Amino acid sequence: MAVVIYLLVVTEIGKEHDIKKALEKIPGITEARTVYGEFDLVARLETAALKDVDSAVTNMRKVDGIIRTVTLISA
Repeated sequence: MAVVIYLLVVTEIGKEHDIKKALEKIPGITEARTVYGEFDLVARLETAALKDVDSAVTNMRKVDGIIRTVTLISA
């Protein structure tokens, strides 16, 4: 059974669309959407095991223009 994680992302102003494209290239990211409100993007990450989450989230946080992230692991 796959592990599904949702990532809430705050970006620098005006960079949300470029960051969305960058996130979509990261292995495991199955969907990324721009949203309005406290967060600028929501991304869905799917991995085979919980241990694989660290590398995917670390790669995501390296994307230029990301200010802050919140990681939500689904039950």
